[in-house]
Amino acid sequence: MRFQLTDDQQALRTGVRELLERCCGREVLRAAVDAPGLIDRALWRALGQAGFFALRLPEADGGVGLGLPEAVLAFEEAGRALLPGPLVATHLAAGSVPGAAAGETVVAAVDGALVEWLDAADVVRGNASGAVPLRSVDPLTPLHRIPGAGGVAEADPVAVLLTAAEQLGTATRVCELAVQHARTREQFGRPIGAFQAVKHLCADLLVRVETARAAVYAAAVTADRADIAAARLLADEAAVRGARDCLQVHGGMGFTWEADVHLHLKRAWVRARRGGGGTRSEELLAERLAV
Repeated sequence: MRFQLTDDQQALRTGVRELLERCCGREVLRAAVDAPGLIDRALWRALGQAGFFALRLPEADGGVGLGLPEAVLAFEEAGRALLPGPLVATHLAAGSVPGAAAGETVVAAVDGALVEWLDAADVVRGNASGAVPLRSVDPLTPLHRIPGAGGVAEADPVAVLLTAAEQLGTATRVCELAVQHARTREQFGRPIGAFQAVKHLCADLLVRVETARAAVYAAAVTADRADIAAARLLADEAAVRGARDCLQVHGGMGFTWEADVHLHLKRAWVRARRGGGGTRSEELLAERLAV
């Protein structure tokens, strides 16, 4: 079967990308790094007005009335732009928490023993009693830990898939950044992209991105838990390994605050822990194969 985006889906992806470029460009992102833990409420309302959180909400309930594939496209763009905030939790709460769909209410959710954006949230879904701040590797994702919390709870498959879509967006962006740098950075009088070792890194980046993209898009169509688990594993690998390879292409410059690559890597690390991370997806796939 050949999966191709419809004209409407292409327009949706383009519209979300243009919105994020206007509202969450590099300067806004850098300002967020300098003010960690704060939600840009104007940006959150702009997302609500654009229907980002209400994409899957029925039109009769004031939503956009689209499906999971369209939500995946929107979250892929959010991942590509490094959009900060509890996006998945607020999106999932759009039909049950007043103000979430319109971007007036910021919703956080307990994920096992961790909570993202607890202090900035208006509503917290789950028991976050006793939560204590946890130093996050990602300056754009504040974390709290719940002492004594049990094992990882069963994750909502939609939350897992939307996280995979965000990881796909990061993987796509770091692939772009690596290729751009390889074309413009020169050593010994030649672009570094002319050297075989750099070519191989960029080729591997692209292969992982497109493999993850096929899996994520297919899972958005089937909504099968095993397909979603496979998509999550491939997207996590594409994002984390892709960002590390992109750092390798950039060299020492990639670790500096002037470059965005390390922000993508840190966000990919944090996302990879959501919903039990790769371990839970591997267990689900193993259970399916054992049947």
